[in-house]
Amino acid sequence: MTDASPSCIPTLREALSRYLLEITPQKKGKLQESRRIHAWQKHPLGDLPLDRIRPIDLVSYRNNRLAAGRSVYTIRLDLAVLSHLFEIARTEWGHETLGNPVKALRLPAFPPGRDRRLEPGELGKILSLSTQVMKDLIRFAIETAMRRSEILSLTWDRIDLEKRVATIAETKSGGKRKVPLSPLALEILQKRLSENQGRPFPLSPDDVSHRFLDACRSAGIRDLRFHDLRHEATSRFFEKGLSVPQVAAITGHKTLQMLHRYTHLRAEDLALKLEECSGPPPKRE
Repeated sequence: MTDASPSCIPTLREALSRYLLEITPQKKGKLQESRRIHAWQKHPLGDLPLDRIRPIDLVSYRNNRLAAGRSVYTIRLDLAVLSHLFEIARTEWGHETLGNPVKALRLPAFPPGRDRRLEPGELGKILSLSTQVMKDLIRFAIETAMRRSEILSLTWDRIDLEKRVATIAETKSGGKRKVPLSPLALEILQKRLSENQGRPFPLSPDDVSHRFLDACRSAGIRDLRFHDLRHEATSRFFEKGLSVPQVAAITGHKTLQMLHRYTHLRAEDLALKLEECSGPPPKRE
């Protein structure tokens, strides 16, 4: 496709079609982005040329989506697609004078990070109401801090039981990561291997989430999600005395700020650790 004349500004729908053909296939999350693009193409703004889309139009979009109960993460990702489209049109498609209305928009703020951890007795209740494969998966998640998608994508050729390492071929943040296996995680995998399944945990992501929530509801446990097990596991690593670099190597977090969002140490546990470390005050000269 040849570059359009600067005087011939495409409509949002037309520009998105070109973006879908030229840009989206190069991205890791191309399937999810394709869905966002198709949704934008159905929006009334799709009929407008790019240079007629104003920040106030996107303010209306943002507010309507928030009122409809869409998550902040979803709205920001939807707008990120639009923002990148404007940048590509300006820098690569010959529309140098085109502004980016998304940059003038106040994006919805992220909610505070969750600090939900397992309370005493909750894990036992959930396990008692789960199938064997879910019991193994839940324990494995707590032992490794792996994401649901990472656990379910594991295949036996990526697991070295002798070296006690599982390799995640493609992580959420890009690249691969090697995850050390604790004795319990290793025991779980060895048991799963004996069942001769193609994968250690042959379940779909939706199936895992639904089964976990069903067990929580049956146990009377509120406000607990499967992803909270990653919070729990990360916090336990620190409680075991692992350093920040060691924990980051296991969990794959790139920055301390990202790691902190998933780490919530109990104040009472820290108080006990302070007591264990306490001794006579140092002598002052």
